[in-house]
Amino acid sequence: MKKFFLAAMIFFLILATAMIKNTAKQIEDEIFTLNENIRVLKSAFENVSLEYDYLSSAEKLLEYQSQYFEDELIQKNIKNIKIYNISNDTTNIQDFKIIKE
Repeated sequence: MKKFFLAAMIFFLILATAMIKNTAKQIEDEIFTLNENIRVLKSAFENVSLEYDYLSSAEKLLEYQSQYFEDELIQKNIKNIKIYNISNDTTNIQDFKIIKE
């Protein structure tokens, strides 16, 4: 009886170890996948952040205008901007509206 109990206990421990190892491997794979996704998103975020920081200042935009475009760019009144919506073979023209939150 003791041998049967000992054999059953060893079998149970081997089975439990295999299940725990398999679960740990699945969790490790998910963590690796998430870390890779985070790495890609961090890279994209850094690029977008750099672009925003570099291009969003008015001084930089004016500098680029004078450096690259000279007199090609002109200032437009925001009231003259129109929105063109084309959907299902219909065209709709609306005035641009600024929504203040």
